Amino acid sequence: MPSSQPTPPSALSRSVAIIGAGAAGLCAARELRLEGHNVAVYERENQIGGTWVYTPKVESDPIGLDPSRTLVHSSLYHSLRTNLPREAMGFRAYPFSAKDGPQRDPRRFPSHREVLLYLEDYASEFGLSELVRFETEVCYVGLMEGGKWEVRSRRRRDGEQVDLDEIYDAVVVCNGHYTEPRIAEIPGIDAWPGEQLHSHNYRTPEPLRDQVIILIGSAASAVDISRDIARVAKEVHIASRSVADGAFGKQPGYDNMWLHSMIESVHEDGTVVFRDGSVVLADVILHCTGYKYHFPFLETNGAVTVDDNCVGPLYKHVFPPVLAPWLSFIGLPWKVVPFPMFEFQSKWIAGVLSGRIALPSQEEMMEDVKAFYSTLKASGTPKRYTHNMADNQFEYNDWLAAECGIPASEEWREEMYSAASKNRRARPETYRDEWEDEHLVLEAHDDFKKNL
Repeated sequence: MPSSQPTPPSALSRSVAIIGAGAAGLCAARELRLEGHNVAVYERENQIGGTWVYTPKVESDPIGLDPSRTLVHSSLYHSLRTNLPREAMGFRAYPFSAKDGPQRDPRRFPSHREVLLYLEDYASEFGLSELVRFETEVCYVGLMEGGKWEVRSRRRRDGEQVDLDEIYDAVVVCNGHYTEPRIAEIPGIDAWPGEQLHSHNYRTPEPLRDQVIILIGSAASAVDISRDIARVAKEVHIASRSVADGAFGKQPGYDNMWLHSMIESVHEDGTVVFRDGSVVLADVILHCTGYKYHFPFLETNGAVTVDDNCVGPLYKHVFPPVLAPWLSFIGLPWKVVPFPMFEFQSKWIAGVLSGRIALPSQEEMMEDVKAFYSTLKASGTPKRYTHNMADNQFEYNDWLAAECGIPASEEWREEMYSAASKNRRARPETYRDEWEDEHLVLEAHDDFKKNL
């Protein structure tokens, strides 16, 4: 494996606060330290892993609208397996190879528990846990006079609360974006008598046994959860805005699952009316409708805002031009292979902070952002899809690699991502256990051996 020792300090060594010890925060910690920076990672839970830490706990408000609700960070459901093959999913510096052991899952599309164990292995390999302040919640991050950043945090220790107020040169935000639920707007919902639930608070299908469920959504979690609950529910009705008309109706292979157009309205007699005219008397509406970017601790005096789930303005989804390079974000893009992207973003941030990599001027960065927004608008892309990078993630990664002076994405990784996506569409029920890209698996493992 690559050396876990940091390289000698760069010309400029900065003090950097990283918010969150999930995959992005751990990756940022490694790359920043390799560049010679002094790093502190703030993590409110008692272990690393972020969203990959499964818990049976759910929030007190099942749809996540009550601001005073008890908060649960993770959105994992018990049956979750990755929808990406492990070879493509892993960090470039630390391949996600199958390992022997009683708790390990050697499958190519492993369980969430295996991903957590992989992240723990990664942290152990590179000595990252020593940088993490566990059970420490960040309450406030704000710019001070002179350009430094104030970070206020609250640490639980021996049953007591300790408040900390510290100063850093830079802050890297890695707090994830699978915690603050987005809820579908449904006409008549206030009078509808049934229960509502967001997938953030879905863990197992058992509480939904023998009930009629309306599931809203068509992304990966919606597909998984609909099949999970179909095993126990009386009926599952999927409402989706992105399905062709010809696909409506009973789903192949299921006696109790139907696909509908989007919900038109709901009523106080318990009925749900769909735009295709069908009507269902339902017990539960399950929102698999995604999440909002949420930075309750961050005060930028309006320099960074979240508008219709667009975090901006950000140069290349990372740096706010007026605060660059002292504030940055890792992991905002979605519909991507996340871990390798975290590496590219982290290396870029680390090099910019040390002065080894130059950013354009503030004006040039803002012009680039405006041009990007204009492109989205001209193509009719909704603002909420600003960070959806499904079609150009590898082009983006390669741009970052060029900035950093490192090799671009491996061809096999891009081909494997494409093959897995096609296989998922062709075999939605079995793609995790049947595939036809074994030649790419062999190519990946050959690559891994070269980097040992």
